[in-house]
Amino acid sequence: MKVINAQQIADMDKPYRTALMNSVSGYKPLNLLGTISSEGKPNLCIVSSVFHLGSNPPLLGMVIRPVWPHNDSLNNIRNVGKYTLSNVQTDTYRNAHQTSASYPSGVSEFEECGFTAYYQDGFKPPFVAESTIKIGLELAEIMDVPLNGTTIVIGKITRIIVDDHVIQPDGSIDHISAQTVAGSGLDSYLLPRLLERLTYAKPGTTPQSLNFDQK
Repeated sequence: MKVINAQQIADMDKPYRTALMNSVSGYKPLNLLGTISSEGKPNLCIVSSVFHLGSNPPLLGMVIRPVWPHNDSLNNIRNVGKYTLSNVQTDTYRNAHQTSASYPSGVSEFEECGFTAYYQDGFKPPFVAESTIKIGLELAEIMDVPLNGTTIVIGKITRIIVDDHVIQPDGSIDHISAQTVAGSGLDSYLLPRLLERLTYAKPGTTPQSLNFDQK
């Protein structure tokens, strides 16, 4: 067994520490964050920090890191007040990875990385047309974190666009059918598989398998 203490972590070479800290928590959801500037210039980047915050109202949180002097995505969210999240799939993860490159401000990653911008019902920011799960969000709150200079963006889900086969009878999303890809660290892409779906856990009982098709 290897034990790594806080001092050893602090003394690590930066690339090694970055790789370790970004992968130690396990698989992460991957999404393509779509925004648009006040002047109408679209922007796209891959994010791995989206998390569920509540169902009523339906809220998603997202951590944005200060990785470059300008951040078009965060500026666009602040100025326009809306943004989109689209899932990364088995046939688009390489393109999605490329959106993490430091393109000059104002350059559209949709065009540079081979994605199609999809505009729906007057919702200003673009979705990714190729994705099977598309989420439109309205900015609810922005929280700056002085501890490490990151920003937490909280958005209220205002629309969900999915392929018919993606929603299961109980309302849950079938990410296996949607071919949603997960991530680990900064450069590893994985395709999870379903082990089992279990009934709601109650004290003193053993959860039973739910009768949903397992793909």
